[in-house]
Amino acid sequence: MAHDDLLADRRALLLELYRESVRVAHPATCVPRHLPMLAAGQRLLVVGAGKADAAMAVAVEDYYERLGQGDQLYGFVTTRHGFGLPTRRIEVMEAGHPVPDPASARAALRALEAVRAASPATMVLVLLSGGASALWSAPVDGVSAADKQALTRQLLRSGAPIGDMNTVRRHLSRIKGGQLAAAANGAAMLTLAISDVPRDEPQAIGSGPTVADPTTLADARAVLDRYRITPPEAIARALADPAHETLKPGARRLHAARFEIVARPQASLDAAAKLAANAGYGVHLLGDSLEGEARAVGREHAALAVAARLRGERVAILSGGELTVTVTGQGAGGPNQEYALGLALALDGSPGIMALAADTDGIDGGSGAATDPAGAIAMPDTLARARLRHMDAGVMLRNNDSTAFFRTLGDSVECGPTQTNVNDFRVILVDPN
Repeated sequence: MAHDDLLADRRALLLELYRESVRVAHPATCVPRHLPMLAAGQRLLVVGAGKADAAMAVAVEDYYERLGQGDQLYGFVTTRHGFGLPTRRIEVMEAGHPVPDPASARAALRALEAVRAASPATMVLVLLSGGASALWSAPVDGVSAADKQALTRQLLRSGAPIGDMNTVRRHLSRIKGGQLAAAANGAAMLTLAISDVPRDEPQAIGSGPTVADPTTLADARAVLDRYRITPPEAIARALADPAHETLKPGARRLHAARFEIVARPQASLDAAAKLAANAGYGVHLLGDSLEGEARAVGREHAALAVAARLRGERVAILSGGELTVTVTGQGAGGPNQEYALGLALALDGSPGIMALAADTDGIDGGSGAATDPAGAIAMPDTLARARLRHMDAGVMLRNNDSTAFFRTLGDSVECGPTQTNVNDFRVILVDPN
């Protein structure tokens, strides 16, 4: 196979592996088998939030309409601006992500009100997916939406991992940390969640509105100290107020709430690994819960790939998790694009090594729009092609300008909202010959 044809073939395989990771986590695939049976005439209140929630709502509607029970559904879900889909019975609202906006607060308060109003005979179905923490954002008394937005921006720029961010968020919210379940007043509640967090911790998915929270106000304050964040005064007061402690394991008000994960990052990695093996690659799985600074992890993975090539191994190196970016520059880009740029710089044109890094929700970060790239592809000639366009990859990485870098080369992954979210997907293909 000619060199250019080989590169095109490998690029196509990288994209096929990414699409497979998304397919197995799509709500149409993973939600229906977890839906509860309804008694004749029993009402099902559906509420939810997350980047996959419009498609989750469609999957719920399709399932019960096939059973002739569509008229027993009511409720609404909230998704990110630009992620909405047409529905028939379950309303779809849109709100701000990653920074909450006024619609985020309205959605959270409306969900609390709907659950409080449910009769004991009603079943409550909560649909959760990544992004719910921002999309359901109702600050505690004394904290304004502007305060919450300012803190969210500080946390995003600090490089704090999602678990630490959610520890803070839970203690500043009226709905998170089990408080939505507590509002149900004994009505049976089932939460179906698509996990986008390391270790699939229920309290971290959407900041755990229907589950107990093992962290404390002191833990939240420690997060801010760790990242040297000075919060607005109203937030400092709220995090010192015992009234804002979340529900803890064993709380009686959570006894009627069940929680099930319907899609996990590991399942997406496993599906991609099977395809890679069928294409003739050995598979090296690094895990579904990797964390760390994106560019640094890119350098580490480049070293693994080079070592595999020197050993003569034809291997696919796969990983998931949520990497972070500490923003110091003025450019635009997300952790997957920074990972790919850091990896390309470390490889420095090493032949036979190609990689893709992309967020399974289709949006990697940048302007915050639904048109942002999902991630990027790094090829052996990435840096050479950049130099021909007078781009300095190192300078652009220092300026956090990975989106402009890869879009100029035509190497960004552009797919728009995928309607699911099991976090980052990364694969490196090593061809030693």
